[in-house]
Amino acid sequence: MDVRQDSLDLFSEQEKYIQGHHLVTIFHNEENFYSVVRIRIEKTDMEIKDREAVIVGHFPKLQDEESYVFYGQMKEHPKFGLQFSASHFKKVMPQTKQGIITYLSSELFKGIGKKTAERIVEELGEAAISRILEQPSLLDSIPKLAPETAKDLYETLLEHQGLERIMVGLNQYGFGPQISMKIYQVYKEETLTILERNPYQLIEDVEGIGFGRADELGSQLGITGNHPDRIKAGCLYFLEQDCLKNGHVYLEAEELLEKVKGLLEDSQHIEIPYDNIAQEIISLEEEGKIIGEKKRIYLPSLYFAEKGIVTNLNRVMEQTEYADQFPESEFLLALGKLEERLNVQYAPSQKEAIQTALTNPIMILTGGPGTGKTTVIKGIVELYGELHGCSLDPKAYKQEEPFPILLTAPTGRAAKRMSESTELPAMTIHRLLGMTAQENLDSDGERELEGKLLIVDEMSMVDTWLAHQLFKALPSQIQVVLVGDEDQLPSVGPGQVLKDLLKSHAVPVVQLTDIYRQKEGSSIIELAHQVKKGEIPTDLLEPQKDRSFIKCHTDQMGDVIKRIVLSAKKKGYTAMDVQVLAPMYRGPAGIDAMNQILQEIFNPNEDQKRKELSFGETKYRIGDKILQLVNQPEKNVFNGDIGEIISILTAKETTEKQDMVIASFEGTEVTYTRTDLNQITLAYCCSIHKSQGSEFPIVIMPVVRSYYRMLRRNLLYTGLTRSKKSLVLCGEEQAFQIGIQREDDQQRKTSLYEKLSSLQLNEEKEVGDELSEETWMMIDPMIGMENVTPYDFMEAEGK
Repeated sequence: MDVRQDSLDLFSEQEKYIQGHHLVTIFHNEENFYSVVRIRIEKTDMEIKDREAVIVGHFPKLQDEESYVFYGQMKEHPKFGLQFSASHFKKVMPQTKQGIITYLSSELFKGIGKKTAERIVEELGEAAISRILEQPSLLDSIPKLAPETAKDLYETLLEHQGLERIMVGLNQYGFGPQISMKIYQVYKEETLTILERNPYQLIEDVEGIGFGRADELGSQLGITGNHPDRIKAGCLYFLEQDCLKNGHVYLEAEELLEKVKGLLEDSQHIEIPYDNIAQEIISLEEEGKIIGEKKRIYLPSLYFAEKGIVTNLNRVMEQTEYADQFPESEFLLALGKLEERLNVQYAPSQKEAIQTALTNPIMILTGGPGTGKTTVIKGIVELYGELHGCSLDPKAYKQEEPFPILLTAPTGRAAKRMSESTELPAMTIHRLLGMTAQENLDSDGERELEGKLLIVDEMSMVDTWLAHQLFKALPSQIQVVLVGDEDQLPSVGPGQVLKDLLKSHAVPVVQLTDIYRQKEGSSIIELAHQVKKGEIPTDLLEPQKDRSFIKCHTDQMGDVIKRIVLSAKKKGYTAMDVQVLAPMYRGPAGIDAMNQILQEIFNPNEDQKRKELSFGETKYRIGDKILQLVNQPEKNVFNGDIGEIISILTAKETTEKQDMVIASFEGTEVTYTRTDLNQITLAYCCSIHKSQGSEFPIVIMPVVRSYYRMLRRNLLYTGLTRSKKSLVLCGEEQAFQIGIQREDDQQRKTSLYEKLSSLQLNEEKEVGDELSEETWMMIDPMIGMENVTPYDFMEAEGK
């Protein structure tokens, strides 16, 4: 584009416009409506010599040969040059009778010929289009216009003209083009009507809009601070965010009341009586959006998930035939033969674990790293085959006779480890249940698993929702072994299912305590067990054959890790062998900074000639190590899986005209379009949470006081136990000591333990105790309100 370079106002921050004739759509994404189009300029308020312009923005596919006005600013793209970035647009409607007749008789409107269009214009005048949009019944008066054709005409006008009005309306409310399209895709033609009726509906329906943004819109629309819709939205938003952020299954009624009061008052600087909030909480229960029981407030999905876990565990545990299935002598004889065949000698606790697993409907196997859980899992599987006289070759089974042993884990990498150790197929829980990424974990699926023995590894990672779906799918005639380490980090989602099961003593438990890998000379295992006990190792700073501690400060961290990784690379280790683990994303020792440093070591683009695809601040290259962030069972890739980019295609190289990244996850190829790239991130450094369920030959773990908020014993313990061969700690000795001494002071609020302890479901009510005015009268209205601000309980921004 030839532009007068001396035009001072071309790049002005003030909104400009370009009106033009649509020539061609260069790119259009149907998912988020991001478009690149070329127009012939008809008029503009900028000094542009060229007769054509490139427009970029979020809008629907434009009609050929139609004119549009785009509003926004001129931008200089580093690769593609001058582009007009449109924040909103509108179609230029024909202004004359002949223009309207030509428009209405175009191919856009099925069943409307020139004569019908003439009758419409004759009857409704030059304002025909706006009049039809405002009052579609006017079409009833048009001679020879069939009702079905009239309906199609109105809907087509609404689709093409209504969208533009909606986008303009959303823009006036302060929504950008991308989020506006997101809102429109949910509500379609009803967008403005729904928003003006209850803007807080956005929180439930549109991902990415929280209470604060909806509240701003509410204020613009004149909704008062004590309006019932606003109070209800505040209650639901805080309850949902607290459960998701802190892992709670419920909140105490008093806590919810006081925290919501602070949220509502501080955001608008008004005072709202406790009675008003209490009344709306009662209304929410009447509407079925929350459940109250014993002064606890639950989201229905979590309340019924806990009840479902207990109901289904109780159903399976009612089986009695397993106890006397095999005489003691037969069991011991088979176990002895197995030891001889596998050339192993099981310890007494391991024998007990195998016997308990095969003589009970459900049991829990727990123990720290190096205690032989994997050995016991292998033993359970092998002895099951021996005692039941069944083949352990899945190929020996026909489709109508399913393989009797099911092995599963929450993550793909944990399932792969199970498969490697047992030499049998294993899969993620999501894939086992046939769940897709779109299915809710509280859905009412009725799928029943086909199998006789189910072993679930890494059970500490399973949250309340997923546990409910898994236990609901259990057939009554199945044996279940749950394996996990309760001292690792709890599940990312709400609940602490393994911990509550262990605490309840509702099912048999065998705990392995002897450390076998320590006897083999693993100082990493010894360190992990010391950390678990809260003991500060006396030899922390002394180099061991498989671990070391390098002292450095936060501002030195990048350089130190760079030198460690370069040394490992020289010794032949690859990016897949080396994993840096950190608890936080931001800062010089954070995940984001580490990934940039490590990418330049393992996968540099020194000559700037390699193909790259930028997404946000990340530049992806072929060969990059990446981490999957969400479950995509239909693609056989799951949250926490680590893969490698094997191909990058630009929009010009694909038939879909979209940029694409193709990655391999241990043989499974997954294709990502640009809109999918928020599902992955660089994985040279990742969070300790994301690493759970995985092991790596070399783990490098920075530990500094700038991580203070995240320094917890279970976090350190989980990170240490990810290392298979070598562990390098770097940072501050004091920070490590702080982490060991600090237990997780955030106790998760769950009621699963209580329900498991009683297992008296038939005596419980189907739903929670009904909330009433009397319930709230027992709450002190001023509890904890001193110096409360919304920042005390709102989720911090960031990843």
